[in-house]
Amino acid sequence: MKSWAEDGRQLSRPHFDETLLHCNPGAGGTVTKYSIRMSMVKSLESHKDLQGFIDRFDNFLFDCDGVIWHGEELIKGVRTVLELLRKSNKKLIFVTNNATKSREAFKAKFDRLGIQADLDEIFGSAYATALYLKRILKFPDDKKVYVIGEKGLEDELASENLKFCGGTDPADNEFIDLMDFSSIQTDKDVGAVMCGFDMHINYKKLAKAHRYLHENPDCHFILTNDDSTFPTDGSLFPGSGAISAPLRYAMLGKKDPIVVGKPNQPMLDCILEKHKLEPSRSCMIGDRLDTDIAFGINGGLSTLLVLTGVVTRADISQPQAKILPEYVIDSLGDFAVLSP
Repeated sequence: MKSWAEDGRQLSRPHFDETLLHCNPGAGGTVTKYSIRMSMVKSLESHKDLQGFIDRFDNFLFDCDGVIWHGEELIKGVRTVLELLRKSNKKLIFVTNNATKSREAFKAKFDRLGIQADLDEIFGSAYATALYLKRILKFPDDKKVYVIGEKGLEDELASENLKFCGGTDPADNEFIDLMDFSSIQTDKDVGAVMCGFDMHINYKKLAKAHRYLHENPDCHFILTNDDSTFPTDGSLFPGSGAISAPLRYAMLGKKDPIVVGKPNQPMLDCILEKHKLEPSRSCMIGDRLDTDIAFGINGGLSTLLVLTGVVTRADISQPQAKILPEYVIDSLGDFAVLSP
């Protein structure tokens, strides 16, 4: 199921406009404008409903924060549910837009929380972006990636044997004197700019990235994700999308970035490339409508919304709700009642 050519051109994929986001391609049936509302969202409550849901799918894709855990606290019943799915020979994939951590770092967290997760099952947006560049775009071995991001992004580029510069390099983390552009020098071997979350973002990094994109029409422009904010410590903080916003604005009308993370499809393309999943037998489970559920819908997967994150039943009952899941459940941990 490809949607991108090797040169990065977007190919045809079933299009879901805002009226069709009320349905899920996995649900089947005829779609009429605004006809599918909350009455079509199946609430999983009875033992029969829960077992029928599990039996319907071979593959489950999970968001992590708000679905599996809250910070460093595992959501009640989740460990039992994941063990149940493995015993039922289901394939599990963990999909997160967090681009600051490598798969090894995520695995360390799974280990701390007592959850089995193999490296191949973990798809952070940092890894997916590296995989997309290497496997889908066929990025040349003799070219480098200029990185705006943290060490986790560098680690994942290295895991795919991709050369890079910038990132955590101390030279790029220095502030420059006012109107002194002499230190903004470029590397002729750079063929892509990759932007993720960077807590040390500065003008020098943005200016250098802009030079690569402005001076080389063939330079790829790739974002790990474009999340405007992320929740932590009881508040909201600027996310990766806010980090890349100045660069996107500077390139407005000249070059649009490829965004890999949810709800965009390059991440799913990477997962399908690696695991050869059948979309009709796969379900995306998440706590956010605009990323997780939209990601599943756009990719032809079924969708399950859990209410342990940022969305409530009231949110999906609103007439103005444009994105609705196929299924809803209070918590992923509710499936634990199926465990013998």
